Amino acid sequence: MVKIPDRLACLFTGSVTEAGDSYTIEVPEDELDAGVITAGETYRVVILEDSAPAGSDDQQDLSTTSPASATSKPPVSEGTICEVTIESLGDQGDGIAKTDRGYVLIVPGARPGDEVTVEITNVRENVAFAEVRSGRDQSETSESQ
Repeated sequence: MVKIPDRLACLFTGSVTEAGDSYTIEVPEDELDAGVITAGETYRVVILEDSAPAGSDDQQDLSTTSPASATSKPPVSEGTICEVTIESLGDQGDGIAKTDRGYVLIVPGARPGDEVTVEITNVRENVAFAEVRSGRDQSETSESQ
């Protein structure tokens, strides 16, 4: 079985195509929709040879669409309360945090640097949505110093 590092943003099976003097790897649209990666940004890519026989466990492990789906279920469930630090903003202006195995949480109203307690309200295969229950935002921290 393939070990998945915590820093892994996404995992999918794709083809490499030649385009003149360069090569292209197509990223599935759902990886962009999940907010884990952003078009136009630069990422480190690892390419593994598909040497596993068709239908083998190794091939199935590598054909998943995200780090969260590489295991049987998401690492959170609806109603879960957890503490997170907002790492960035999504395209819609929502706070983005990550939990176990790089699983993405979208937190409306939160800003980068906020340390918040959230309640998971909606869980999907590769992303969950959460509401802030309490926490300290970065602006409060900087104002008190």
